[in-house]
Amino acid sequence: MTAAADKGGAGGTVGGPVTVELWPRSRPTARVTRLILGLGLYGVSEALMLAPAVGVDPWDVLHTGLAGLTGIPVGTVLILIGAVVLLLWIPLRQRPGLGTVANVVVIGGVVDLILGAMPVPHTLWLRWAVFLAGVLLNAVATGLYIGAGLGPGPRDGLTTALAARGHSIRVMRTGIELSVLVIGWLLGGDVGIGTVVYALAIGPLVHVTIPRLQLERTSAGTAGHAGHARRVAPAGQPVPAAEFVGPVEPTPVAVCAGAPSLI
Repeated sequence: MTAAADKGGAGGTVGGPVTVELWPRSRPTARVTRLILGLGLYGVSEALMLAPAVGVDPWDVLHTGLAGLTGIPVGTVLILIGAVVLLLWIPLRQRPGLGTVANVVVIGGVVDLILGAMPVPHTLWLRWAVFLAGVLLNAVATGLYIGAGLGPGPRDGLTTALAARGHSIRVMRTGIELSVLVIGWLLGGDVGIGTVVYALAIGPLVHVTIPRLQLERTSAGTAGHAGHARRVAPAGQPVPAAEFVGPVEPTPVAVCAGAPSLI
């Protein structure tokens, strides 16, 4: 399967299609384990940022706005919006990987589970402590999930697919994020200082966590010389045609210099 990947870095344009595996051929156990762990922790981090009600990232502003309007749990709204965004991939000819499909289901389910079990923090210092812990955990979860290299989240995939039409990744990402932020705010979503804190903090944090949690992948069966494995480049980096043996996924850092949107 193929998905458009950012070849130009933040603010660049998208290059040609790259392979996205529905099931990993190299190191499947390690990669699927890292994927599920990353998505699960991402859901926990989302709950930690949602519970204090000090502001959330733009997509969660939309999710909380819709949840308040409909009475549907916010994690379920997250799943439904993810599914709708995934449907938008069809006319854009963007194809999902295993990580894309798991992303839609796992994160929202974990969010509802954790929010239903954890006590709501009330004192101001505790609310901010919980929120900041969520931001840090979000960065670690991002590194784990992206490091598995099994496909972008539905929202990032939408961004890269639109940018593949020749537009700047930065412009596409900023336009989408601002649109969902405004719509979510009009619906009564949770906009606050935390929204700004997340936007400023998450980029530098994932800049650290993604390279350190990248899972190296090699394939021994596709070398130019028998017995030699070829390297698969880290996520989001171009691979010479002669060395391409596996998936290269867009990372949040490549998609936008600001905050990632994996979900």
